[in-house]
Amino acid sequence: MTESDRHTVSAMMNKVPAVTIFFWIIKVLATTVGETAADFFSGWLDLGLSNTSYITAALLAAALVYQLLQRKYVPWAYWVSVVLISIAGTLITDKLVDDLGVSLETTTAAFGVALLLTFATWYAIEKTLSIHTIYTTRRELFYWLAILFTFALGTAAGDLAAEGLDLGFGQSAVIFAALIALIAGAHFFQKFDPVLSFWIAYILTRPLGASCGDLLSQPISDGGLGFGTIYTTALFLAVIIGLVVYLTISRRDVDTQSLAGSAGGGRHLP
Repeated sequence: MTESDRHTVSAMMNKVPAVTIFFWIIKVLATTVGETAADFFSGWLDLGLSNTSYITAALLAAALVYQLLQRKYVPWAYWVSVVLISIAGTLITDKLVDDLGVSLETTTAAFGVALLLTFATWYAIEKTLSIHTIYTTRRELFYWLAILFTFALGTAAGDLAAEGLDLGFGQSAVIFAALIALIAGAHFFQKFDPVLSFWIAYILTRPLGASCGDLLSQPISDGGLGFGTIYTTALFLAVIIGLVVYLTISRRDVDTQSLAGSAGGGRHLP
């Protein structure tokens, strides 16, 4: 670690939360909200995909600017950004598929390639993809770009599985949940690479959340449970807010591994 790196670490703590059970719960909930909120604003409020996209983009830009200006992890700022980027990722895919006629197969492949290129560039420059080392603005920009592509990719893949492959929302959710459980088992019991495990699981939570969101909100005639986008979005947002308030008070999701590494001036394990 260079002297410049040490100075940056001392000035900026890791900007993302520790990967705990709370992280994954809020992530899946935020993913579901991204799916249902996008449908609610564009459909129920009759804003349309374009107007909803403009509003979401403006809110996301403001949230990310605030997040980037922080010198440490701030729970509400971080999770507001995640929720908004989840909605934005859904809208990007929906805009391409519904308005521009791009197929789900094409969008899935395109966003998959975009995500791989982001990871490749990030690793080539920073020599790590570990989320325990997001203590520079450049790394954080790579991080948020990767997050955006995981949401767009997950939306396309989830819709492709549920609609394009005619698996239905419930069966798609079960399949993606099983894949996440498989990755978790490989990580905990087979010592599968932790960085790769994290990002694969992170990508898979998006189609899981999208499938769960559609299952809950879509009409029974379309294969859903008919709760609607309003109630589904409100319920999940309420749970997210409750958990974020709890974490803000308890600080149970502060990344102590990164804090210890920063204090010691050494590199972090993935």
